[in-house]
Amino acid sequence: MANDLTIHLVDDEESLRRSLTFLLVSAGFAVRAHSCAKAFLELLPLSGRSCLVTDLCMPHINGIELLHRLQRLSMDVPAIVITGQGDIAAAVQAMKAGAFDFLEKPLKEDVLIAAINGAMGQRRAGGVLPDSGGVAARLHQLTEREYQVLTGVLDGLQNKMIAYQLGISSRTVEVHRANVMAKMGARNLAELMRMAITIDAATQSPETAKALPIGGWSTYIR
Repeated sequence: MANDLTIHLVDDEESLRRSLTFLLVSAGFAVRAHSCAKAFLELLPLSGRSCLVTDLCMPHINGIELLHRLQRLSMDVPAIVITGQGDIAAAVQAMKAGAFDFLEKPLKEDVLIAAINGAMGQRRAGGVLPDSGGVAARLHQLTEREYQVLTGVLDGLQNKMIAYQLGISSRTVEVHRANVMAKMGARNLAELMRMAITIDAATQSPETAKALPIGGWSTYIR
């Protein structure tokens, strides 16, 4: 574990800041805890290697708005969003705002550390996205219904809403969603979102590829 990496933890809940600080320090990380997004923003620009772990629901400036502000400031800080009230729509928003991963509380130590290492690994690789050709090939393996479910998931819809739109049961949506994850080789929603961003990157000009929306990827494969 590199000792020049500082984890910036932003959460308005003091007890959680203390417990996560203890967990991360025990794992070998240097940690700076902040009670609000404003306190973190006042430190910019950051020196040395840094990773941001921010809560989603905070007063004044929430986790998504914090990521948007970093984007506007052209501050490329690997970020992980955590929440106790997570849903698909929130995860989609976090990924669109530049988060590497989206984790639900209570956090498991191995999952959080893996997310941090993954975020920093992506930084070392220059933020390289998955190969668009490989992603497109996997997308072509989906059935029409699986593709429709995937579209709903990437739009941030809950299973019951996807089921309503498609006229099928929520249980059927769950089955199709599991098949999508398996065929795409995605372990979680964050990986699935990065694959969608990859397809967008393949269809965007170099000038716009740095801020890609989710949605244009569908025209690449259909």
